[in-house]
Amino acid sequence: MNRGVSEPAEILDNAVTLDARVRFASTIDINQDTLDLVDASLDAQREAIAAFLGIALTAREGAGFLRYEPGGFYAPHRDAGVVSSWPAAARRRVSIVVFLNSLGDPLDGGFMGGVLRLLDDPAEDIVPRQGSLVAFPAERLHEVTPVTAGTRDVIVDWFY
Repeated sequence: MNRGVSEPAEILDNAVTLDARVRFASTIDINQDTLDLVDASLDAQREAIAAFLGIALTAREGAGFLRYEPGGFYAPHRDAGVVSSWPAAARRRVSIVVFLNSLGDPLDGGFMGGVLRLLDDPAEDIVPRQGSLVAFPAERLHEVTPVTAGTRDVIVDWFY
């Protein structure tokens, strides 16, 4: 992540746009070898995720790498929906988040804040732990609370 190219993360609406009032994070372009390794690892989890959620899953949209620095957040949103700017969003069935670091002391590589909050009933806070994969229905309302210290790094993807 530290060697990748960083650019502001966009949101999907009627157009793909930047809106720091809704999302303040960066997308990191990583090298192809790392991307291939992550893709293979996520594909290897497809059957377990499908069984856990009780739904059939097919292809993935493609892994994305996100960085939330202090002040970074993502307001409540759903990953699935019909939006003209990204037709594939209508195919999303399962959202995937893989935490690359943990909630904890920024001096030890952790961060403060940045909790993944699932908002639909029942509401649930997911405390980030390095290496954890979280899968949830893509239509579920969720947010990332503001990072208050350190840097929160994650991989995101969506199964169809």
